[in-house]
Amino acid sequence: THYPLTLAVVPGRELQVKLGYRSDLLDRETVEEIASRFVAVLRALAEDPALRVGRVDVLSTAERQRLLVDWNRPGAETVPGCIPNVFEQRAAQTPDAVAVSLEDESLTYAELNERANRLAHLLIGQGVGPEQTVALALPRSLELVTGVLAVLKAGAAYLPLDPDYPADRLAYTLADARPTHLITTTGIATTLPESQTPVLVLDAPRTQAELTAAAASNPQNTDLRPDNAAYIIYTSGSTGRPKGVVIPHRNVLRLLDTTDHWFGFNNDDVWTLFHSYAFDFSVWEIWGALLRGGRLVVVPYTTTRTPAEFLDLLVRERVTVLNQTPSAFYQLVQADAEEPDLGDELALRRIVFGGEALDPSRLTGWYERHPQDTPVLVNMYGITETTVHVTHTALTASDTTSTVSSVGVPIPDLRAYILDADLRLAPTGTAGELYIAGAGLARGYLNRPALTAERFIADPYNTPGTRMYRSGDLARWNTHGQLEYLGRADQQVKIRGFRIELGEIEAALAAHDTVAQAAAVVRDEQQLVGYIVPTEGNTPDPTQIRDAISGSLPDHMVPSAIVVLDHLPLTTNGKLDRKALPAPDFTTAVGNRAPRTPREELLCNLFAEVLGLPRVGIDDNFFELGGHSLLAARLISRIR
Repeated sequence: THYPLTLAVVPGRELQVKLGYRSDLLDRETVEEIASRFVAVLRALAEDPALRVGRVDVLSTAERQRLLVDWNRPGAETVPGCIPNVFEQRAAQTPDAVAVSLEDESLTYAELNERANRLAHLLIGQGVGPEQTVALALPRSLELVTGVLAVLKAGAAYLPLDPDYPADRLAYTLADARPTHLITTTGIATTLPESQTPVLVLDAPRTQAELTAAAASNPQNTDLRPDNAAYIIYTSGSTGRPKGVVIPHRNVLRLLDTTDHWFGFNNDDVWTLFHSYAFDFSVWEIWGALLRGGRLVVVPYTTTRTPAEFLDLLVRERVTVLNQTPSAFYQLVQADAEEPDLGDELALRRIVFGGEALDPSRLTGWYERHPQDTPVLVNMYGITETTVHVTHTALTASDTTSTVSSVGVPIPDLRAYILDADLRLAPTGTAGELYIAGAGLARGYLNRPALTAERFIADPYNTPGTRMYRSGDLARWNTHGQLEYLGRADQQVKIRGFRIELGEIEAALAAHDTVAQAAAVVRDEQQLVGYIVPTEGNTPDPTQIRDAISGSLPDHMVPSAIVVLDHLPLTTNGKLDRKALPAPDFTTAVGNRAPRTPREELLCNLFAEVLGLPRVGIDDNFFELGGHSLLAARLISRIR
């Protein structure tokens, strides 16, 4: 048959079962494993007819060994420590090396250490210590890095507040976290919402005088422990309110230690602080550089939103380690294609993806212009609740032909489980929800014990007392022991009665010769809209693109409108900002031919009324003007 698998049950003196398969889609080993699972189910039911289906175990002993042991081999736990202690050791080893820079400004390790010490002593003098929280609302600057380090030296956890976030979100975060102090600058202080938190304005004359008088030596914070909170980052909540994730010092240090065999970061590396420090990707950027003796380049906000300028910065600063969300990197790929001579001068040795799903096919253009090992592209799936990164896989040019996003193998001190709704192990190749266990788990959510208990649950596959985190992401193991990311459990959308994946539509749009980047959203519940950024020198025709993708997508997946943009909007974290995508303007698609008869005039008026447009021409297509099946039913009713 044309099906990938065909199961035939043939009655007779003995029941005969035949399992056929298409060899162009499946290999014999995989099908034999499926057959053995099926036999195991039949045997279990035959031996115990009263057995509930939900209690049937479909895994063989060998497959259970693979899922729990062979593909989940936690390495030896690293020696715990505290972030400021490790930084102080680096500062003592290379005091004159540049630690952080921004355009024409820079601080050596000794200078950064001294500045942070003075601010830390000032905070300690005001009662700040371990298990307290200090909020930071600072612009992208050397002071931002100094402030983060100073809070940790004082023993407290830093709470990053991005000044670009909405005022009501900042107000909620301050009220929920209840920090002891808020560190900011004069320019930002006036834009912050009112709160009861004591404010420390760094550039105020009084504060400057106090900092000058403060001790420059390393604080001797004997109460600080590896399990004390290092930072609290707020992430979006399903209830509509953000929730604070509490991460201890030991989690950050073990992240760097357990990935060192893959990366070997050292004092020759130059990193960028590209992301908002309120996004956990910044934890990897800041401490990957400063705890390994490298240089951290703070990227101005406008540069992060201007790919051509950012490409120039990467070349000028001789950046070797770049961390990017895929959405941001796709824009950089386009800039690299438009400036190939500049791209040839890049000094990058590692590009690390994270924050959102990677579409490997979008890397084809990059590999056409750059060797696959200079730099090495790495995909790392991660979650704030599991300390930035969970998995690792090094990509090659051959991965661009893949239709799935492989995220590789777990970091050595983490374990990954693919489980069904009853927390049973899903067989190889079977989709399930991804759970993470091991040393990287957060302490939980700040002041949210019920939510913590709901998401951080008992690990049934490890020793009593251990926990695992329920990610809400769908994934599966492939036969090579690699994890494949399949999207959020709630990523599908339903439109016109069909469940669809927006990624499939985006891939079809991006496949067009004139399209460099693409996105798709559902607006007003039933209107599917595509957004495209053109390749250099091209002016895409939305109508032609709609016609082209109609050949590969069913009608219900073809966007009602395609909007051409100069660039796709990104959030402050560098992810695609779907909420910022503009509504399509269908008035520009209205034709010029006016109605010629009373009947045509009546029909055009009804079309315009249902579509919410000022007018409609007699040649216009209902669906190309934003119509869909529900509106069509309303239109037919009005016409009748």
